Amino acid sequence: MIRAPYLALVAASLLSAPLSAETEALPQYPETRTDPIVETFFGEQVADPYRWLEEDVRNSEEVANWVERQNAVTEGYLEGLKGNAWFKQKIGGLLDFERFGIPRRSGDRYFYARNSGLQNQSQLFVQDGLKGERRLLLDPNAWADDGATALAGWVASEDGSKLAYSVQDGGTDWRIIRVLDVETGEVESQEVRWAKFTGISWLGNEGYFYSRFPEPQEGQDFQAQNFNQTIYFHRIGTDQSADEQVFATPAHKERGHFAQTTEDGRWLVITSGTGTEARQEVRLVDLDKRDTNGWETAPLVTGFEHAWNLIDSVDGTLYFVTNQGAPKFRIVSIDMDAKKPEWTTLIAETAEPIAGASIVGNRLVVEYLKDAASNALLFDLSGKAVGQIELGAFGSAGGFGGKAGNPETFYSYTSFNRPSSIYRLNLETGETSLFASPELTFDPDDYAVVQRFYASKDGTKVPMFIVRKKSLAAAKAAAPTLLYGYGGFDISLTPGFSATRMAWMEAGGVFALANIRGGGEYGKEWHDGGRRANKQNSFDDFIAAGEFLKAEGYTTPDGLAIQGGSNGGLLVGAVTNQRPDLVNASHAAVGVMDMLRFNRWTAGRYWVDDYGYPDREEDWKLLRSYSPYHNIKNGTEYPAVLVTTADTDDRVVPAHSFKYAAALQAADLGEKPHIIRIETRAGHGSGKPTDKAIEEGADVLSFLAKFTGLSVPEGE
Repeated sequence: MIRAPYLALVAASLLSAPLSAETEALPQYPETRTDPIVETFFGEQVADPYRWLEEDVRNSEEVANWVERQNAVTEGYLEGLKGNAWFKQKIGGLLDFERFGIPRRSGDRYFYARNSGLQNQSQLFVQDGLKGERRLLLDPNAWADDGATALAGWVASEDGSKLAYSVQDGGTDWRIIRVLDVETGEVESQEVRWAKFTGISWLGNEGYFYSRFPEPQEGQDFQAQNFNQTIYFHRIGTDQSADEQVFATPAHKERGHFAQTTEDGRWLVITSGTGTEARQEVRLVDLDKRDTNGWETAPLVTGFEHAWNLIDSVDGTLYFVTNQGAPKFRIVSIDMDAKKPEWTTLIAETAEPIAGASIVGNRLVVEYLKDAASNALLFDLSGKAVGQIELGAFGSAGGFGGKAGNPETFYSYTSFNRPSSIYRLNLETGETSLFASPELTFDPDDYAVVQRFYASKDGTKVPMFIVRKKSLAAAKAAAPTLLYGYGGFDISLTPGFSATRMAWMEAGGVFALANIRGGGEYGKEWHDGGRRANKQNSFDDFIAAGEFLKAEGYTTPDGLAIQGGSNGGLLVGAVTNQRPDLVNASHAAVGVMDMLRFNRWTAGRYWVDDYGYPDREEDWKLLRSYSPYHNIKNGTEYPAVLVTTADTDDRVVPAHSFKYAAALQAADLGEKPHIIRIETRAGHGSGKPTDKAIEEGADVLSFLAKFTGLSVPEGE
């Protein structure tokens, strides 16, 4: 399950009156060339004067020069802000604790990630047995001088003797897959390139399955559309050129394919989709018959109509989570060894959507979302409820991996005021023990986490988490508030810890997370309620959240900051355009800002499931109505706006942010700054080194603090 947050919170003693930006001179924005590009779409003329900024910064000297000049202005402005040094020190201090990933067991070995505190990248460790001595297996910190090369993913073979791992360089979505011998630590000389949006699934110790795209044309690595994804099998010890093609659909280049082997080694399950919406087909390779049938696939689910998420296979029976006939999902099984295999419902749909499921020992562990927080229940393999895993209120659980026959599982639990702790659960005995828990420099019990429901424009009740110091809550005092949202792609925002959020709280602020429509918090209907023709509902929900925070006295009249990334960056851009009077400061991170051309780059073509097709009149008119780049209101007083992106973002290419920032700077929007921060050797977010994350967090928070009246110390 995909998670997606990032943000802020805390205390009354540091409050002051809002700072006046009107008395200060605006930054001297660099000149940005405009071109007389005007195109007619469905009877409407649309100007695109900054299209030249779509060129890849690596291939265009003019764009590279523009980026350099913009960064010079932005760095000079942000470094001079009161509180920047304090936030940098505070975020670093709050992040300086030992952190562990969820262990995975293969054979008798346990593999897990660990960060000692401020390491740029987490290291990977292995130990033999639960009480074995931990030893370092991979240290990504040694891979690049700037710390920007990351360990993106890793999977051990079934017996734990080999480890396949993927490398992410500079934040790109492209992956390089390598294999090492766990006993010796020796890395195989062969490697796989041009893998993207892929898993790694072992077939014994022979090799692994993965998904890749054709090698792009020279210079198009970070912009070319992603078509013709293909599943290959890579045999250990051979060159990539010898990899065996397992499955492809050249007649349907838009389809993407993901391969998984079941834990019992019986099946290769191939899930295919056409976009971001959960509508999939499923095919099987019977690995027991591979010697005679090769990679022959057989259809299991056809039609691209519903979601089909593999859980696992036990004794010839496959288990899936699906929303077929169940918008909030149900769990089904099918006995493939029966004379006439038929689907059986094991666990019916409930009022709470299923967020994930796994088979451990002889139990199904099912994670539900109850008003956007985790709830985990246990069932036997016939679907009978047999228990519950006790979790705290307003938190997020993750993990619950394992194998049939082995009752051991590990899981994490976190909340806004609690970093992840890792637990080991024995499902036979019911015993839960702590595997790893962080030593903190703050007391989680100093913070109050509440959930409020508010009415959106059309009357829909929307949940929102609000977090602040208990002392601030007890005083019922308003304070500058940072409101975060996403609202798209069926992604659920659930409680999670962030040192950046905590630094905002330590400075006296409030953090709020609105679970707006477009996400997956309440299943398919909630997602559908905020996409395509209903996309405006997401913006209305977010606007209503800001109005609620002001009306209920959580934030001050001039103290509302909004933030979001990716689809959330679109959200921030659209809401800033639609309600500039409501917002005092905006942070739009790696946002989708040009809604008329988003599908022309890399993964953008997948997003038509949520946004619609720019070449279809009905969809185009909707996209045109809210596209941030095309709806800036010249002559209107705007809040302060900080746009952030990165030069290696090949998910939402930086051209979106470049064009949007240029348009903001060219318009008459009042006396507050509208600047762009462009990170180098970074991408859409994953793999970012700790030092870069701390610096960015300090820059963002000091900017938002200035224009919301949050009083921050100068720094030590």
